[in-house]
Amino acid sequence: MAFDQSTRNRLQRFVNDARRGLEEEFTRQLQNDYGMDPNAGTVAELANLRHINDAQRESARILRDTLAHYCASGDMDAKQGLDRIVREQAFTVLNRMAALRMAEARGLLVESVGNGFQAKGFQLYARLAGTGLGETGDAYRTYLFSVFDELSQDLPGLFDRYSPQGRLFPREAALLQVLNLINDADIAPLWSEDETIGWIYQYFNSKEERKAMRDASQAPRNSRELAVRNQFFTPRYVVEFLVDNTLGRLWFNATGGDTHLRDRCQYLLVKPDETPQAATKLRDPRTMKLLDPACGSMHFGLYAFDLFAEIYREAWAWELQHGCGSLDVSTQPQAALKPLSQTYEDEAAFLRDVPRLIIEHNIYGVDIDPRAAQIASLALWLRSQRAWHDAGVKAKERPLIGRGHVIAAIAPPAERELRQQFAASLDQRDAELFEKTLQLLKGLPELGVLLQVERELPKLIRQVYVGKGTGLFAAQEQESWQHAEARLRKALTEFAQAARSTFQGRLFAQDALQGLRLIDQCREVFDVVVMNPPFGALALGTKDQLTKAYPRSKNDLLAIMVERGLELLRSGGRMGAITSRACFYLSSFQPWRDGVVLAMAPPVVMADLGYGVMDDAMVEAAAYVLEKSS
Repeated sequence: MAFDQSTRNRLQRFVNDARRGLEEEFTRQLQNDYGMDPNAGTVAELANLRHINDAQRESARILRDTLAHYCASGDMDAKQGLDRIVREQAFTVLNRMAALRMAEARGLLVESVGNGFQAKGFQLYARLAGTGLGETGDAYRTYLFSVFDELSQDLPGLFDRYSPQGRLFPREAALLQVLNLINDADIAPLWSEDETIGWIYQYFNSKEERKAMRDASQAPRNSRELAVRNQFFTPRYVVEFLVDNTLGRLWFNATGGDTHLRDRCQYLLVKPDETPQAATKLRDPRTMKLLDPACGSMHFGLYAFDLFAEIYREAWAWELQHGCGSLDVSTQPQAALKPLSQTYEDEAAFLRDVPRLIIEHNIYGVDIDPRAAQIASLALWLRSQRAWHDAGVKAKERPLIGRGHVIAAIAPPAERELRQQFAASLDQRDAELFEKTLQLLKGLPELGVLLQVERELPKLIRQVYVGKGTGLFAAQEQESWQHAEARLRKALTEFAQAARSTFQGRLFAQDALQGLRLIDQCREVFDVVVMNPPFGALALGTKDQLTKAYPRSKNDLLAIMVERGLELLRSGGRMGAITSRACFYLSSFQPWRDGVVLAMAPPVVMADLGYGVMDDAMVEAAAYVLEKSS
């Protein structure tokens, strides 16, 4: 169904009502059960909580450790930290319930949220459990927890009940309120639509909240404001236009036009008589990489998933026709890929594995909003499950999917004592590298992929391991980083799991590991970059740094994002973006047009879209594709 304004209004009311109810519920829980008052910003001593049971006491301890972790950098006081806890608990529960409802609508999950306490899955569970789980509300909560635990095997970022964002759960009255909202007949048809989760992501923060932020400051004051002020959902037709003319066009060129994408991609711009010369070797699709550096709900990735599925099918046929070795894996330095026909026993086994291959090899995403990592991972998982469902692949026959490549650009851990404690477990050089790496990642929440870690990393390696070096990231430096990173990952994982480690220590280790993942991602080279980037004024805390790093693009965040996207592309790769069209005619963008666009990647496709494209974003938009010069 079309997401017209009336449809979006209904969904927005649902999200606003659900968020309000959940935040009120979790504020009450913190005040009444855990001695933490978000309104006053006060926290009682844990020893004074004599009215709670052992399980609640453990949650109270974990919530205090979480608050201490959030406030360790000094950028956030206790009140702001408690507000963040309430907000994160609310969006995690809302995302979980929406995920279950969407899985039901796709036939991936027995009815569990639909119809509330009368859901078929819960009714069967209750009959098997009998009265051992207590009253209906208690039994239903236990049932949902069992569903969460099952799904956490695939989606730990969303469904792990022991994560800092998912410790709280609404009591029966508040849970019933959410169930009534999610099962409202007005929004029932929306749960089968792929776009729904993206609109939920956008509507979690209201227009009024964005307006208040802009009224308070022309420029974003922190990473959350930067994320909230730039959450504008990309319409499906724009997504298709950009992905068709980047990923679709690259495959079209490689095959000499002999591809089903020619008919499937309705926005692929091809001249009637155009027949490019086919490559002598077709790219192995496992080596093709697409990045959305401001991924939000992964709308670009969802559509790219469909194109990648067709690309894999055609690559299999190509290899059968031209023989082993006819697919090029030269862009994969480790050359660890066997030919497809030697990897799989037959075409059926290959096609069964394609959804996993797409998530583990092809689609990458980064966002500065932690909710984006939850929702983007969920969206890709739902898409893969639907692919298997449509192909008749039973759940037990579906390959296990790894964690994929969706990363939240969160702040590196700031706890000084924990940093010292962890460093003491390393040798001197690894400890020095770890400390310098955390310093390098300091601006990550506001910068995301704009933090040029791949440029700074060689300097760190030379300082710590190699000496002065040559100024290039030579093989010795590359090898030094790989070995050191492996040691750091192992040490951080052990630190998080150690019995002596507090919950705050585990959060410290997890955030550090997330930073290492982002470093690895920024060192990748991509074939396609697609995005709806943030635009406007630079965040106050990063303005000086970005101005120095991107002097030709410094006047607007969209220009910087485009320049950075081109840096991450390989020669001949394509970037698609929807931004304000002002960058193509205002004089203030002249250095960007001359020094970045025309010099690095001239436009090959452009659509002037005007107003009203990105919901309530008051900009005249343009969608365009740039091709990076050799």
